[in-house]
Order: sequence, then structure tokens, then C-alpha cells
Amino acid sequence: MKIQKQLKNKKKALILRTCNKLRNYVIMIFSSRTTLLTYLLLFTGAVYGQNNIQIALGPDEIGENQAWTITVTVNNDRLKSYENFPDIDGFRKRGTSNQSQTSIVNGQMSSSQSVVMTYTPTKQGVFVVPSFKMKVNDQIISVTGKKVKVGPAVQAQRDPFRSMFDDPSDGFFGRGETEFIDVKEDALLALTTSKSEVYVGEGFTATLSFLVADNNRAPMQFHELGKQLSEILKKLKPANCWEENFNIENIEGETIDINGKGYTQYKIYQAAFYPLNTQSINFSSVGLEMIKFKVAKNPSFFGQNRQEDFKTFYSRPITVHVKELPSHPLRNSVAVGDYQLAEQFSATEPTTGQSIGYEFRIIGEGNITAIEKPMVKKDANFDFYEPNVKQNIRREGGRVAGNKTFNYFMIPKEPGEFNLGDYFQWVFFNPKSKKYDTLRSQYTLRVKGESQKNQNIESTDLGSFYDRLDASENNLQHVDSMDWMKVSLNIFILLMLGGSAYLIFKK
Repeated sequence: MKIQKQLKNKKKALILRTCNKLRNYVIMIFSSRTTLLTYLLLFTGAVYGQNNIQIALGPDEIGENQAWTITVTVNNDRLKSYENFPDIDGFRKRGTSNQSQTSIVNGQMSSSQSVVMTYTPTKQGVFVVPSFKMKVNDQIISVTGKKVKVGPAVQAQRDPFRSMFDDPSDGFFGRGETEFIDVKEDALLALTTSKSEVYVGEGFTATLSFLVADNNRAPMQFHELGKQLSEILKKLKPANCWEENFNIENIEGETIDINGKGYTQYKIYQAAFYPLNTQSINFSSVGLEMIKFKVAKNPSFFGQNRQEDFKTFYSRPITVHVKELPSHPLRNSVAVGDYQLAEQFSATEPTTGQSIGYEFRIIGEGNITAIEKPMVKKDANFDFYEPNVKQNIRREGGRVAGNKTFNYFMIPKEPGEFNLGDYFQWVFFNPKSKKYDTLRSQYTLRVKGESQKNQNIESTDLGSFYDRLDASENNLQHVDSMDWMKVSLNIFILLMLGGSAYLIFKK
């Protein structure tokens, strides 16, 4: 029993020593490969950067069957964000891959994270990589362009460092070349509208969303969304509508159900539109390019298990029909929506000649910006002044609502009771009831005091100038051309001439 126990302990110790040697050997191999990659980056292309961020361009010359790369590396920090890998004439983007490294040398730990954009040439020739700027971790890095020569295809050379891990004949991990497969996605780009038919001036909400089914297995992510969205909106926004943009800043997933199937909805753009005429609103199909990853057929702990690729999703075209409003004398000028009136007076029992304030506030859902001031009846009972206008608009939950306030100042000139509904009226069309409606003031003013209807601004003192008009003659008087002013002027001129002549002849 003791002999068997000793043999068992020796066997465990042997296995432990073998594992430790294997671990050290793997670390040495990875360190060698990382060092080699670093030198290749330094000596096959230019490196640009600032502080802990570097951007390395690929070599000056490659074969037609070889890839060319741009590598962004962040040292001793996390690669949080990057954008704007350039488009290069003569090359096609094939996607990105990620690398990371951590090492401890003499107790000092260092790390780096890299993202590599791979380009493949479309033909042979000399191509210009333009100078460009990239935003990495909120820092702008400027990179000087260069020329890249694409020659004939070259024979691939074996990587001795890779064979230890990838060549099945070596029997060490034996993965071989990684094969990536395209997983069918269950996702779509959808443009939806809250209504398919509206009246002129009636609002509807249009939403552009990316929908991902709950059972989707294909990994995807957004790609240069801001740049794409600016181009999408050029095609999407109708010219014959007033727009109220919901200004989506953060794209967050929201769980929804469509025909019994669960989706995560990512709203990209949402706005309310108000047709200005009866022309139908046609939304054309738009495309959104997404990063879609291919996954490794045989994933492993070492190496890359997914490969970046691109796919464009297209929305379906959609049309919203517009109807004319029913016949009405104010059909071409009324607002359309669901509105109510809120009003307030500074005094309900004023005296004649007293200035009072009146607030006429229109509240509801619709195109608040297009609301015009109410119609005001003018007569000898009141003096009305132009209102001060203030509006408040809320865009949330797919609705545009708010209020518009008209603040009036008025002076009553006659005593008595007055129904302000006879003076303030605002007509609108309600698409829910499909009828015209009128908002009227519900206030009754009880004015006290004396009548000021015939009171005029007068002034009986016209001044002393006007008092002398009655005592003055109304006959034309002849003015003598040789009056004393002219005589005095002529004498002065003669004296000046005489003095000047005396001084000249004396010299």
C-alpha cells in the first residue's frame, strides 16, 4: 500500500511539473508572437499618435491576394470608442478584429488594446491612402496619407509561430485555420407611422427603428450611425410637411410585442409631421448598414471567435394619404387638433378706464406652433391691445402637445355686464370628432364707473403765437430790396476793399 501511495504521489508531481512547463512555454510563445507583431507594425508602415494612442498604417507594397490594415492601439488604457476608419479607393473594408496584451516585466505591468481594420485590394495598381483624422477615446488623431502599391498575387508563407497552435500535424491544440460562418439574423429595419390617413394639418408620428427578435442568434452592432442618419433623413423627410423632431440622443432597447412575437426595438429617428396640403406623403425605402459578425465554426479559448462583416438592412416604402378639411369659411386658416381653453383675468369687476389683463391659453395636442391668435371683436365698449404670445411644446411618448398663451391688455369704456365670449373666439377642426369647434371665453365682466365713450383728448390753450393770429393783417406786404441790412452789408464790403488797396499801394 505504501509503495502504491508513493507511486501515486510521484505521478501527481510529474503531472504538475509538466503542466507548469507547458504554461511557461505557452507564455513564451505568445510573448514572442506579440513582439514580432509589434516590430512588424513599426517597420512595415508609419505609426501616428499622441500620448497613449497610436495609429499604424500597413506596408507600402502588398500582393493582390494580401490584406492591408490600419491598426489603432491604446496603451495602458481601455479602448473605449473609435470611429471613422477611412474609405480608400481601390480597397474594400472587410471588417475589424481586436487584440489585447498584458505583460509584467520587472514588476511593471503594461497592457494594450488594439482594433485592426482589414482592407482587401480590388485590383492591382498604385493607390493613395488620403490623410485622415480619427476620434479615439474622445481624442482626435491626425494621420498623414501614403501610397500603397498592389502587385501580383504572392505565395503565402508559413508562420512558424502559428504552426505550434494551428497545424494539426503538430498535435499541439491542433485547431487549423479558423472557419467563420454566417448566422442568419432575425432582425429588420422598420419605418412605421401612427396613421395611414390624415387631414390637412393633422399630425401623425413616423418612427424609424431597428428591430431585433428575441430569438436572434446573429451578433450585430450599429456602425457610424450619425453619418448614416444624416443621409437617411435627406431621403426620409417630406417637403410638404411641418416637422416636430423628437431628437433621439440615446438609443436604448425597448421590449415590444408584434403579432405575438417578442422584439427589442431601437428607435433611431422619430418625428411628428403635419401636412401642409393634400399631396400624399410618400416615404421611400432607406438603408441602414450594420456590423454583423460571423462566428467561428469551432470556437476555442485561444484566437478569434468572430469576424466583423457588414450588412445593409432596408425599410419598406410607406404612404400616408391626406384628406381635405370639410367645407368651412375658415377652412384654409384654422388649426387642426384636440384643444381646450384655459383663461384668467386680473379683475372681473373693473371700473371704466382701468387697464386689466386677460390670458387666453389654448391647451392640447397638435401643431402648437401653427396656432394663430383668437378673433377679437372690436367696438366702443373696450379698447384692446395686441397680445404678448408665449408657447410651450412637449414631445414625448410619440405625441406632440403643449399650450400657446395670448396675454391681452384691455380698457373698458362703458359700464355694464359684458359676456367676453362675444369678444374672444378661436375656431379649430377636431380630427377625433371630425367637426369644427370654437373656444369661447366663459367670463362675464361687470364694469363699474362712468361712461367714457364721448371723452376726447382736448386742449383749449393754443399759446401766445396763435393768440396773435386774429390781430394780424391778412394782406400781402411788399419787401423793399434796398432795406437797411443790404445797405450795411454793402458799406462793409466797400470798407474792406478800400483797406486792402491802401495796404497794397503803401508797400
